Amino acid sequence: MSERRVLVVEDERTIADSVAARLRAEGFGVRIAGDGPSAVDAAREMRPDLVVLDIMLPGFDGLEVCRRIQAERPVPVLMLTARDDENDLLVGLAVGADDYLTKPFSLRELAARVHALLRRFERAATAARDNAPTIRLGDLEINQAERRVRRAGVEAHLTPTEFDLLVHLAGRPRTVLPRTQLLADVWGWADECSTRTVDSHVKALRRKLGGDLIRTVHGIGYALEVPA
Repeated sequence: MSERRVLVVEDERTIADSVAARLRAEGFGVRIAGDGPSAVDAAREMRPDLVVLDIMLPGFDGLEVCRRIQAERPVPVLMLTARDDENDLLVGLAVGADDYLTKPFSLRELAARVHALLRRFERAATAARDNAPTIRLGDLEINQAERRVRRAGVEAHLTPTEFDLLVHLAGRPRTVLPRTQLLADVWGWADECSTRTVDSHVKALRRKLGGDLIRTVHGIGYALEVPA
């Protein structure tokens, strides 16, 4: 297997160098960009397998970087934010980020998230190649081979992680799945302190597909309601 490439977009050089060193030790080829415009140029040139992207950047911010990168070529994005602000996180997910870490973070956790994101994308590629069946639940249609979702005939544009979460919930409709289980099964890692990741993605799905689609069971998790 050829060396997988990671683009690290971070204007704080100490953080960028530390992240790059850890990822190189994990076997990745790494390139660093320190501002918005150079990040977009670097993504176009190197065609990374994954992007680690800070929100606060000179030039233009990480949200705009994510929009421009994803418009040219879908790629998994792990977003870094210094503010644990739900609006920032939801906007980041809406423009194509797949996961996020709030600063300060451990390099060990970052490396684990990177590996988990890449595994998810490899599983998605395998499902597409194997022509996985289309799931139909009421007015909800999930085409796994094409990774497209329609509700009542209207297509919804989901990020890769939103799609994977929806497929997992649709595999057991009306069954309550705990947040920690969803983290382990969809994200590939388990951490009771990080279940807000699941909550943010569920909110994004509700915004795109309707608030009645996913039921919250307080203190436990979520269940997909079969649409009419």
